[in-house]
Amino acid sequence: MKKGPYETTQLERAQSRVRQLKGFYKHVTVYVLVTMALLLFAKRVTFVLLSKEALGNPDFLEWINWNVYGTPIIWGIALLIHACYVYVPSPFKKWEKRKIKAYMDKDQGETNKFV
Repeated sequence: MKKGPYETTQLERAQSRVRQLKGFYKHVTVYVLVTMALLLFAKRVTFVLLSKEALGNPDFLEWINWNVYGTPIIWGIALLIHACYVYVPSPFKKWEKRKIKAYMDKDQGETNKFV
C-alpha cells in the first residue's frame, strides 16, 4: 500500500515520542531540584535573613508557608497533567488523524479534477 505525503513514518513517530519523553524527564528533574533544593530550604534562609518583628507576625508566616508549600503543590499538579499528556493515550489522536486524512484526500481529489 502506497503512503500518502501526509502520513508520518515510523521513525518520525518514534522521534516525536522520544522528544515528548525527554521534555517530561526535564520537567521532573527541574521540579525535584527546585522544590527540594530551593523552596524547602527557603523557609530556613528566610528566618535567618528577616527581623524578629517580621517573624512574629502570623500573617507573614502564613504567607511564607503558602509560598514554600503551595508552589510545589501547584507545580506538582502541572507535572501530573504533563505526565498524563505524555503517558496516557489521547482518544482525540485517532479522530485527528482520520480528519486530517479525510481533508487531505478531499484536497487531493479536488486537485486531480483540474489535471
